[in-house]
Amino acid sequence: MTTENLQSNVRVKSNEVEHEVNAKGTFIRQKNFFTTPFGAGDNKLPVEAGRYRLIWAKGCNWSNRASIVRELLGLEEAISINLVGHGKHEQHLGWEFVYDENGTDSVLVVQFLSELYANADPNYAGRATVPALVDITTGKVVNNDYVWLTNYLENEFAPFHKSGAPDLYPLQLREEINKYNDFLYDNVNNGVYKAMFAQSIEAYNDAYNHLYSALDSIEDRLDHNRFLFGDYVTDSDVRLFVTLARFDTYYFKYLGPLRNRIVDFKNIWGYARDLYEIPAFKNNTYLQDMAKSHGKNKSGTFIDFNSRFWEQVDYDGLWSTPHDRQTKSTDPDNKFSPNK
Repeated sequence: MTTENLQSNVRVKSNEVEHEVNAKGTFIRQKNFFTTPFGAGDNKLPVEAGRYRLIWAKGCNWSNRASIVRELLGLEEAISINLVGHGKHEQHLGWEFVYDENGTDSVLVVQFLSELYANADPNYAGRATVPALVDITTGKVVNNDYVWLTNYLENEFAPFHKSGAPDLYPLQLREEINKYNDFLYDNVNNGVYKAMFAQSIEAYNDAYNHLYSALDSIEDRLDHNRFLFGDYVTDSDVRLFVTLARFDTYYFKYLGPLRNRIVDFKNIWGYARDLYEIPAFKNNTYLQDMAKSHGKNKSGTFIDFNSRFWEQVDYDGLWSTPHDRQTKSTDPDNKFSPNK
């Protein structure tokens, strides 16, 4: 496809470094645009089974949260799903349905995610991001709010949860979980991007130091807790896991000299493997794909680590090695609260 024959609703992806970095060189992530909450009443999105389709990408930690939670809660029948990736074009056209026959989503009948954003708002000028929850009846993106999307799945979509679904967002912990999620976002989930996209050494150092300070505090927290809030997995654990899964497989290439890898944190590394044992985490975590190198330098002397070894490293085997995290729990045989 050339830029001359693009459909009118297909948008060229905007560049984060050009449009989301301030004068000090600090990365300021674009705000979510489609943030209407789910629920009953006016000015809310209706909660209906079969109406929405979740679009996500293997490498994107923000969307990976939603895919994990969807499976944990048993929402596979209530919310359909599809993956996007990047195709090869003269210009960067953003997320595309590259895994589908003819490169077109069979339900939404589009090639590019940006088309669904344009359907929702023809004047939308930001990046077409994932996760994107699309209303199948209209072909429009209705929510791309990664901050709250998993919480909507956990709370508002409860009528469609499978029998015995885990309570990832227990009422008595919600205030604490929300506060801790803000901490994770600022320092870890988005912290790695603030370091990777920084355009001044001052901005880089600030992000890098906050990232490792946060990881140190998490390492201490996990010294006496099996999971972030004790014996059972919560929404916060999903949020932390998706960044941990990408750290040693992908992020490390852009973070500069590393003080520690994830495998160098005893508690965090055991915790990450404990979560990876859970099918919904493992099924939605494409470690080998994340490590795959797409660089042009595949021959010569100085070739990056992933280009040389991504096919030879048994990431699944590495993440499946034994741990002793269950010894930190008063309910070692269960990872999810039985109280729902």
